[in-house]
Amino acid sequence: MSPADGVETGHTVGSDAYGTLCPQPSFEAYFSEILLCKNELNDTLNNLSHWMKDEHMEKNLVTQLDSVFIRKDPYGVVLIIAPWNYPIHLFLVPLIGAIAAGNCVIVKPSETTKNTERLVAEALPCYLDNDCFAVVTAGVEETTKLLENKFDYIFFTGSPSVGRIIMTAAAKHLTPVTLELGGKNPCYVSDNCEVQNVARRVAWGRFFNAGQTCVAPDYILCSVEMREKLMPALREAITEFYGSNPQESPDFARIVGDKQFRRIRTLLSSGRVAIGGQTDEQERYIAPTVLVDVQPSDPVMQEKILGPILPIVTAASMDEAINLINTRERPLIVYVFSSDKKVMNQVLEWTSRGGFCGNDTLMHMTLTSLPFGGIDSSLGKYHSKFTFDTFTHHRSCLHRSMALETTNALCYPPYTQQKLGLVCFASEVKRQGTCTLL
Repeated sequence: MSPADGVETGHTVGSDAYGTLCPQPSFEAYFSEILLCKNELNDTLNNLSHWMKDEHMEKNLVTQLDSVFIRKDPYGVVLIIAPWNYPIHLFLVPLIGAIAAGNCVIVKPSETTKNTERLVAEALPCYLDNDCFAVVTAGVEETTKLLENKFDYIFFTGSPSVGRIIMTAAAKHLTPVTLELGGKNPCYVSDNCEVQNVARRVAWGRFFNAGQTCVAPDYILCSVEMREKLMPALREAITEFYGSNPQESPDFARIVGDKQFRRIRTLLSSGRVAIGGQTDEQERYIAPTVLVDVQPSDPVMQEKILGPILPIVTAASMDEAINLINTRERPLIVYVFSSDKKVMNQVLEWTSRGGFCGNDTLMHMTLTSLPFGGIDSSLGKYHSKFTFDTFTHHRSCLHRSMALETTNALCYPPYTQQKLGLVCFASEVKRQGTCTLL
């Protein structure tokens, strides 16, 4: 399917992906839910024959006549639990990798996005072997019972609170897990950068899908001087994107559900609303909003926003900004905007986050060559080959030759110093050159 196949820019009320009362611009839906999934699938199909081959490894002197390799085996039965914010992308991308690795899969779509849940339950059995792939439609109680079963691997995307439940259930069976749990992604804006470009790129990343994106910039860190430059530029960017009244714009999405709407609306009490702030509960509309005078202790800074709210926290210097970033839980990504490569590199080197993106937002997600995953906020990584590897047991294999038994006999008792010397000579890994730790 392509844009010419019937996808047009505009609200898709009642869309399969987002539910009857949750419109999303078709451009955003096609880009995030269709195009990126097609890229993932095509990259996998293009490279799978190479990925799945035995990987032949280095040998020592003792094993020169032997076969040393890594075999790529499937784990077995995989459970994939998908979230509501990108309900197609975030079940289909891990599913592609799980199938490519040879696993059987049970998919549990989010019960929040009812239309997607129904679509997946009806469509998937039409295309995949029902003996190997199944869809479970379930709420919290049923999912809890589902987790009592033993799976060979569990892949979950969602909130940290539910992630802890998943991990506890997996621990009972010693089941390996991948947990993608989000986090508050900082966005440092230095004093030397193109303010208009920064404003457009940050506004696009923050307000794409009404902010319901786990890798959106969650808050800006900048000096007071840069904040004063950014405010009019952000206001101009929002107007450029969505017009003077974003509620009437066909290019601005709505919040996925009533529960999510009410949670996000309470966050508007943090700091002071400088741009936006309007809400409409019936439409689940929250305007593109910028908050200033925000303190690190405010509610909006204590949880993942997943809504169209952009707090600005002031930091007097880059060192202060880095310190604030490092005192908080490590999220999925850190964003930096600067015209100075030294600033970019310093933030990269002195922060530890799942990923890094300089002078843009979200665009790292378009690259199948980069792994996706966090540290504190996640366990494991995926996307393209990394997804294949996630769902693959890398099995170490050695096929020894039955010849030269006299050489093998060096390892047998009775032991002697001469035997030990020969074994060390044949199997020891030698140091080559020097290693300098910077």
